[in-house]
Amino acid sequence: MDGLPFSPLILFLILAWTLPWKGVALWKAANNRHKGWFIALLIVNTLAILEIIYIFYFSKKPKFQNPNAK
Repeated sequence: MDGLPFSPLILFLILAWTLPWKGVALWKAANNRHKGWFIALLIVNTLAILEIIYIFYFSKKPKFQNPNAK
């Protein structure tokens, strides 16, 4: 094992799990113009926990929008 804490297979599985979630979360944050969320999602790595929370709870647009608002 040469002192590696993780095998390459485990690292690959972690990447395969986190990259799609991070990509979707960053896409939604950019489209919703949530700069703070975008920066936090880009920097913080929580094995997709923060990304999943953002996607399902914070990225939803309000049902009723004021047509005069920008």
